[in-house]
Amino acid sequence: MANTGKYESVIIINATLEDSAIEETVNRVKALIEANGTLESVDEWGKRRLAYPINDMMEGYYVLLNFTASTEFPAELDRICNINDAIIRSLIVAKDEE
Repeated sequence: MANTGKYESVIIINATLEDSAIEETVNRVKALIEANGTLESVDEWGKRRLAYPINDMMEGYYVLLNFTASTEFPAELDRICNINDAIIRSLIVAKDEE
């Protein structure tokens, strides 16, 4: 089996979308992670004010995901998040093994 690591990802979804579209985007990301690793937790922070405007938007819907996956998967997840129009920002970081 390939090397695995623990990761944390925050995605910011366009808050002007319908609730159903936000939920569908969250579910799509969760399904992608589950298909390629183990989803440990999902924490939906909800709508929050952005620190600075992104594409003239002042609010975003924040979701924190913790997962374990192969070391190659975060790059693919980042690529998919970047081409998804509903996701305005994403960040994936490797968590230190404790």
